[in-house]
Amino acid sequence: MDNDFAIDIDSILEVIDKADIITIRFLILPQRLLIDTRCSDSEGPLVKLVPRAASPEERFKSIKQLRPRFRLPEKITAIWWPKHVRELVACGVWDRIVRRLTSAGFPQADEQCQQVLEELVQQEGQEILNAVAGEGYHCLWERAR
Repeated sequence: MDNDFAIDIDSILEVIDKADIITIRFLILPQRLLIDTRCSDSEGPLVKLVPRAASPEERFKSIKQLRPRFRLPEKITAIWWPKHVRELVACGVWDRIVRRLTSAGFPQADEQCQQVLEELVQQEGQEILNAVAGEGYHCLWERAR
């Protein structure tokens, strides 16, 4: 069941259309979705799951390591997504991400997006199962026996 957090979809779509680098933070997933729309003649845009960064400096450093041919970005736009991953698709956000990345003319971007979406859905499902089973989670209340 999804929560009732209000999300300004229009603002998120505007960010996707304009920002060079975006990270999306999910409610229960430890990883972040990194979207780097920059490209050159030889290197296309990037969409990838990355570990959580301890600081903005660490995130900038990790992007430079992932994309050494590109200059260090001036800024990274972060989006907090408090709903399930599938809601990205239902709200049209995922389609906008795919369109932005494929518009650069790199055909592999579409496949890359599909693989990342499948990985996100799988990881979220596994994390929900872990929570139900108590794997990696602590119970706040115990049943009386």
